[in-house]
Amino acid sequence: MKASISPEQYFRGEFISSPPTLKQKLKQVKAFVFDWDGVFNDGRKNMEGHSGFSETDSMGVNMMRFSYFLQHKQLPVTAIITGENNQLAFSFAKRENLHLVYYKAANKEHALMHLCEQHRISPADVLFVFDDVLDFSVAKLAGVRFMIGRNSNPLLLEFAAERRLVDYITKFSGNENGVREISEIVMSMSNNFDVALELRMKYADAYKDYITLRNKIATQFFTTKDNGIIPG
Repeated sequence: MKASISPEQYFRGEFISSPPTLKQKLKQVKAFVFDWDGVFNDGRKNMEGHSGFSETDSMGVNMMRFSYFLQHKQLPVTAIITGENNQLAFSFAKRENLHLVYYKAANKEHALMHLCEQHRISPADVLFVFDDVLDFSVAKLAGVRFMIGRNSNPLLLEFAAERRLVDYITKFSGNENGVREISEIVMSMSNNFDVALELRMKYADAYKDYITLRNKIATQFFTTKDNGIIPG
């Protein structure tokens, strides 16, 4: 994104926090945490109760992690926290070498605190991507909050905005690649969008270093039992 052009000219969602405030908050981020249903998809399930994802969003998450690596010389913690047991989410997490998956998370705040304890970070260090009321307990604690926009629930979006549970509401919904929209905002506000794309395009040494480090991650799975977090 060219320095002379404001984020509002590119991104047509709703900035609840001003772009300069959001950019400043992003500097503290050490973890990217995603809900699944309604975020990587529209929430619809197949006969087995699974919901899928788009390769467009997958590439967005990967490039956002690479952008972070270029900026900080280390990987961000990356995780999924979902209330469901979704095999496609598990496959995505393992393929993309995410650090953690929390599933059947009845209380997502407990999962967030476990993640923070595991990686010695605070909730204020977390960027959280979500879409619905079950995610508000995490959104109220996370340092940066991106909410997937959806035309069918304007009152829900208003509730989140009025209570400052969100920093940006996407223009595009879960089945319209809202995650990719978020990835471009984060990368552009990290001031290395063009550089990251050029290095990936050339499969440069910096990208090779990133992907080698990323591919060493063995995804850990956790679930809840008796209000506690246990390996899953």
